[in-house]
Amino acid sequence: MSRASEESNRRMLRARDAMDRHFAEPLDVASVAAIAHTSEAHFSRTFKATFGESPHRYLQRRRVERAMFLLRSTDRSITAICLDVGFGSLGTFSRTFRDIVGESPSAYRARGPIPAVPTCFAMSWMRPRN
Repeated sequence: MSRASEESNRRMLRARDAMDRHFAEPLDVASVAAIAHTSEAHFSRTFKATFGESPHRYLQRRRVERAMFLLRSTDRSITAICLDVGFGSLGTFSRTFRDIVGESPSAYRARGPIPAVPTCFAMSWMRPRN
């Protein structure tokens, strides 16, 4: 691997880590691209080539993964969870959740609480397959 490729990968990892830390905050491509020290267009292309999905889709999936955990481990309302994980509207949240998980947030919650297993197993088992 060339030095330039290594540096590019480090920048993409830095940006992805920032997205993981701040997933519930409003994020746009410009601010995340600035973390990677690239232009918006170059960042989007490189991120997709590196991780296999667009920055927007990655952020949506991270938010849905967090919502999946909250839906089954708390009794908070779906609307509150939607807003807490960074979605601006319940409609967008529900549509995105269904696209990624394959069922509505309320149907997912109806499965009941998360089984008592180590967290790493539960997170792997619950991770969306898309």
